[in-house]
Amino acid sequence: MRLITLLNHCERFSGFVYEKARLCQESRTIEIKMRARRGSKPVCSGCHERGATYDHLSMRRFEFVPFWGFMVLLLYCMRRVDCRTCGVRVEEVPWATGKHQLTKAYMLFLAHWARKLSWQETATSFRSSWDKVRQAVEYVVEWGLAHRSLGPIVAIGVDEIQYGKGHKYLTLVYQIEQECTRLLWVGKERTVESFEQFFTLIGTSLSEKIEYVCSDMWKPYLRVIRERCSNAINILDRFHVVAKMNKALDEVRAGEARRLAQDGYEPVLKRTRWCVLKRKSNLTGKQRFRLRELLRYNLKTVRAYLLKEDFQQFWEYQSATWAGKFLDDWCEQVMRSRIEPMKKIARTLRSHRELLLNYFRAKRGLSSGVVEGLNNKAKLTMRKSYGFRTFRVMEVALYHALAKLPEPDVAHKFF
Repeated sequence: MRLITLLNHCERFSGFVYEKARLCQESRTIEIKMRARRGSKPVCSGCHERGATYDHLSMRRFEFVPFWGFMVLLLYCMRRVDCRTCGVRVEEVPWATGKHQLTKAYMLFLAHWARKLSWQETATSFRSSWDKVRQAVEYVVEWGLAHRSLGPIVAIGVDEIQYGKGHKYLTLVYQIEQECTRLLWVGKERTVESFEQFFTLIGTSLSEKIEYVCSDMWKPYLRVIRERCSNAINILDRFHVVAKMNKALDEVRAGEARRLAQDGYEPVLKRTRWCVLKRKSNLTGKQRFRLRELLRYNLKTVRAYLLKEDFQQFWEYQSATWAGKFLDDWCEQVMRSRIEPMKKIARTLRSHRELLLNYFRAKRGLSSGVVEGLNNKAKLTMRKSYGFRTFRVMEVALYHALAKLPEPDVAHKFF
């Protein structure tokens, strides 16, 4: 009786009463039988209107939030409604939805812990199964997506992350405003067709109000942004620009190291990869000394390193005009360097000149640093699972972890 009193305090459902409870020490379960109040009419699960009782089905078990390490089961014989509109339908109950064996409170409880632990650890901790945790998270995500408010979107960031084996990518779109940072959409592959699905989802009115878009140099993204967000300022990702430059520098270093080894010269470039790729502020004492020794030689690697370091001044400008002048001068200097990987970078920057200068036209207030941080959280979500087998499950997990979705209300929170 004390348990029933506690349940009445935590979860009270109109039209239903807790009848009796039975505790089983061997299986560590608590079975609580429920019944409809006398004279109450069942609610049709189709039109949500009350109707006459047609008959009763066999008893169903619904899992509730565990108490004191005991699994709690609600037992109830579902009624069928003789509905004037829908015909004979199974009734709708306030503690569960559809054919789920879990109550709404328990699904919200499992989904809350699944955000902190892996799904398997959550299932083990609460004597459930991985599939039931998946059902709980899916229910919470579907409810949140149906009830979320996209609202006015000022700034978005788009990027791709790799998943699975081979060249399999997800397109992720984030809202990256200072007041709101969240995942807006997950798409399969990184194509024009997949990215256009996001703008179809939010509609033309919201698309036209987007003022800033942060992206990398992937051509399908640039094309869709140009067509669907014509009023937005497209800001190229600083992270990917620096990454491409580091890749070119490492290509120069590796090629020159092989050439010196073939010609029989002293291996001065041995163990210098991170000396030239890392920032000066992140170098260790040993790496600083090694870099100082390396800069004494007249090598292509040294000249490429100095060009890379010189380009860092570009991000410190305040004016787009002066930043553009610096970019033009730097590209001209690189094109005379006769270092092919660096010349390739210069040609790439020249072709995206206006998009690079948009960083300064946006008052340097936005960059893809937020996007890269959210990408790391997305990768962590996938690593905790040791690889989801289907795109649908991965999509649900990413929305659950990053989308900041609203959650259904329950009479009492158990976390």
